[in-house]
Amino acid sequence: MDITDKHAIVTGAAGGIGAALAQRLLEAGATVVVSDLDAERLTATAEQLAAVAGPDAVVAVAGDASLEADIARMIEAAESAHGPVDLFFANAGVGDGSGLAASDEQWRVALDVNVLAHVRAARLLVPGWVERGSGYFVSTASAAGLLTQIGSATYSVSKHGAVGFAEWLAVTYGDQGVGVSCLCPMGVDTDMLRTGMTSQDGDGGRVAAAAVTGAGDVLDPLTVADDVLGAIAEEAFLVLPHADVREFLRRKVDDHGRWIRGMQRYGRQLSGE
Repeated sequence: MDITDKHAIVTGAAGGIGAALAQRLLEAGATVVVSDLDAERLTATAEQLAAVAGPDAVVAVAGDASLEADIARMIEAAESAHGPVDLFFANAGVGDGSGLAASDEQWRVALDVNVLAHVRAARLLVPGWVERGSGYFVSTASAAGLLTQIGSATYSVSKHGAVGFAEWLAVTYGDQGVGVSCLCPMGVDTDMLRTGMTSQDGDGGRVAAAAVTGAGDVLDPLTVADDVLGAIAEEAFLVLPHADVREFLRRKVDDHGRWIRGMQRYGRQLSGE
């Protein structure tokens, strides 16, 4: 898809990958509605983004990306300010260092934000895209959704769900004009990596963060955003900013048992055993 003059929504856009995606979209000639739960940071980011393409090109809507009513408000704001939504970036995400002791509430939040937020956005947008014959859905998942996340059960399982839903969406609607891309990076220089997985759950959070940073380079969010826009231009499904992920995935598929044993060794190494 050519994103020039297209209208986009980006969730989780107060910083990190979301803000970088919004910046690159604006630079490429799109308009953007940015959303985040952190209203204060979102306002500051929107002001910075307005310097890229002018205030009319950016609208900020604070809200919870996992709530259908809030997603509907984002869509309404985009349609009112810019026009019908062409692209939706389901980028908001949460992570922690929870293991088997994770509470039902931790599971609920992870599944709501990392999976069901994508489902609810697609439910509101995809039927209209099919009718128009054009639309694009970008899911921010993680390499954890293709491999696993040592140190965090909730993150690993929910990101697998995000990949699975994006695959289903592409299979079901890809031949009806709906493009789908799924972003699966390893380490990206974001608040989630710096503090989100280490601020709670003790050693699990520390190990989860170390597993990511120890597996490959930590990329700048703008570098990741460039890869995403490249994938949209080519209508490619899987976006892997870290080339090693493709090789790790190949090894997993070739010999699942051997891959698990290797991950067990890596986990022991990270835990200092």
